Amino acid sequence: MTPPRPFAIRGHSLLPIVQGGMGVGISAHRLAGTVARAGAVGTIASVDLRHHHDDLSEQSRHCRDKDELNRINLVALDREIKAARELAAGNGLVAVNVMKAVTEHPALVRQACASGAQAIVMGAGLPLDLPEMTAGYPEVALIPILSDARGVAILLKKWSRLKQYGSDGVLPDAIVIEHPLYAGGHLGAPNPAELANERFNLAEVLPGIFKVFDDLGIARGQIPVIVAGGINSHEKLLAALALGASAVQLGTPFAVSEEGDAHPNFKHVLADAKPEDVVTFMSVAGLPARAVNTPWLANYVKREAKLQAVAKADPKRCAIGLHCLTHCGLRDGIKKAGQFCIDSQLVAALKGDFNKGLFFRGSESLPFGSAIRPVQDLIDYLLTGIKCDPAAAVA
Repeated sequence: MTPPRPFAIRGHSLLPIVQGGMGVGISAHRLAGTVARAGAVGTIASVDLRHHHDDLSEQSRHCRDKDELNRINLVALDREIKAARELAAGNGLVAVNVMKAVTEHPALVRQACASGAQAIVMGAGLPLDLPEMTAGYPEVALIPILSDARGVAILLKKWSRLKQYGSDGVLPDAIVIEHPLYAGGHLGAPNPAELANERFNLAEVLPGIFKVFDDLGIARGQIPVIVAGGINSHEKLLAALALGASAVQLGTPFAVSEEGDAHPNFKHVLADAKPEDVVTFMSVAGLPARAVNTPWLANYVKREAKLQAVAKADPKRCAIGLHCLTHCGLRDGIKKAGQFCIDSQLVAALKGDFNKGLFFRGSESLPFGSAIRPVQDLIDYLLTGIKCDPAAAVA
């Protein structure tokens, strides 16, 4: 059997597998470093990593000063990147995911670059100014997350006009195309009704992107296209590559791996969820989101319409004082958005609190069912289609 071909980012030869960034704290140094060590792309989610560090958690326990909380989180990000790079031991690529929707995204990008991140991945909004944010770090790869050919065209035209990077501007080092019908967490569609729109289908999106490349004089293969959303098997990886993608990105299957940075309870909640347990709702960020229908989420969805009806703008409604999002449905009184503190609920999930946590998850089944397996087993299966028997390996 011929294994799928590697792809390249900034001269790094990589397995055609990317681990998606998952916050709060779900993909930190242990997961990202392990994936990179295996020769793939490991990704740290940059938001609120202080919860992985006892000293930083203690410093911020009673703090509601936004500037101090942000300073602490930058220290945590620095530690996580350095630990991931050390674990990777020069293999693969260590990337940092920064959400455009996060208030402090410019500071997170600059800290990630200064701390040694090899790539910045940005979604949850069009990252039109990502090149400016990474100025001074030409060695850092720039990878936007988009959902369709229209978004790709807008970004490429904008970046091509940045003449300070040369006569042709700057090009992304890769592009992630995420299908919102299957992905977990925040989804790249304006509302839940749009998730199944045919314009997001890979068989439609990829030819559209390649036409954009042709129209702009960009050679095929010059910008690797990475597809995400619903990839859970060797066959789906091969199908994506056959459509012209260079690699695939997975989130949930990596989140439940042995090396995933979340509490074991978090992994079991995701791994044990049945299709009917996974629901879509509106996040406080104003985007549709997908998660496991835990007691907290079920109760919230039941009360959502009433909460939205009495939404009001009040900075004091920020439960922890972090003011993490540029636009927050709860704090800003946005009636069409969610009405809860997303940071508090995601931290509860990170710590394994089934009753209080918000457990983001993709819609599709997991490669190993409810089993919690090592990262290497997942990568081997994606590349070969062979699921090794852990009992046989021990014997």
